[in-house]
Amino acid sequence: MKSAPHPLSLALSPATRRAIFLLSLATFSSMAVQRICDPMLPELSREFNAPIGEVAQVISVFAIVYGLMQLFYGPVGDRFGKYRVVLLATLVCTVGCALSVASGDLQFLVAARVVTAVAAAAIIPLTMAWVGDMVHYEMRQETLARVGLGTMLGITAGQLFGGLLTDTLGWRWAFALMAAFFCVVTWLLWRHSAHLDHTPPADHAPAGFFKQLAQVARNPWARTLLGTAVLEGATVFGLLAVTASHLHHTHGISLTLSGATTALFGLGGLTYMATAKSTIRRFGEVGLARYGGLALGLAFGGIALTPWWPLAIPACFVAGFGFAMLHNTLQAKATQMVPTARATGVTLFAGSLFLGQSLGVLALAALMDHFSSSAVMACDAVAVVALGLFFSQATARRNATEADRA
Repeated sequence: MKSAPHPLSLALSPATRRAIFLLSLATFSSMAVQRICDPMLPELSREFNAPIGEVAQVISVFAIVYGLMQLFYGPVGDRFGKYRVVLLATLVCTVGCALSVASGDLQFLVAARVVTAVAAAAIIPLTMAWVGDMVHYEMRQETLARVGLGTMLGITAGQLFGGLLTDTLGWRWAFALMAAFFCVVTWLLWRHSAHLDHTPPADHAPAGFFKQLAQVARNPWARTLLGTAVLEGATVFGLLAVTASHLHHTHGISLTLSGATTALFGLGGLTYMATAKSTIRRFGEVGLARYGGLALGLAFGGIALTPWWPLAIPACFVAGFGFAMLHNTLQAKATQMVPTARATGVTLFAGSLFLGQSLGVLALAALMDHFSSSAVMACDAVAVVALGLFFSQATARRNATEADRA
């Protein structure tokens, strides 16, 4: 059996650590620009004299384009370099946000959002793939948690500054802020690029994209990971999408209060990211998947069934922490799914997660037309617990197989 790597051999170079920090800023920007329009819809509706449903294209069209572009960037990142593609993507996002500032009508704004979405889609999956190339697996989950901290902060910052600047200076200033931030991140990434080795890893020998898809399709472990990603997206993000509405309609609290309560999901995720080093060492991959799914499912089940809405406050926090435990483990495994074409593998994972999100929201919304939100959420929560147990067992079997091969 091969000996484990010496801890010193796992240490990251200063240049790699700096790159991880800068890429975290890029993922922060990518997620913030996704969520920046959420609080703007009423103001955009007023300014462009259009119904909310039509104005919502600035969000829905962005999401569709973002999801479709995931697969495109896999082979592009493998061929031209993941860091370089992320750098270019932040530059194009700068242009897209600047065009949003200059929008004179709704159609122009939607087109500007499409430009931004085309580029933003590259940033998070290629950052994960770059970490997979540069960071030894023993440290990868902890490193991905640091990158995830930027992503989770981006969700909160996008919604916060989108609403704050729209209420004070005007919605264009929110896009101006994003353009300025993307511009700074682009400059920092470009400046640091000279300090990095852009030579592909030794095992990097990507085949054509369709050959790579066939390779994934023949791999039982890859199918397990992608299937788990679809189910995670459907069950978890479906629940998250309806939680605020459930609290509002079931308990009669305001949308502002129910939205603020649901936002604690993000705070729970941030807490995990901040404590990831000790949490990962304590539970290990199998424990993170098992207890993360259990915490997530029980928390959402409590939200669904409690007759006293304040219990949703700690429950949303616990749900966010549990989700981060489960999802961070799944992300780490995804970076190792196709080591010879890591960007392709990670973008397949991201595309599967996005597909699951879309299906989950549609399915839960349809079910709530026929059943109570409490019943639908409770059943979904049971499915989340089952998913966590399944993935933890699959991870244990995979780890045992890899240990035997070593």
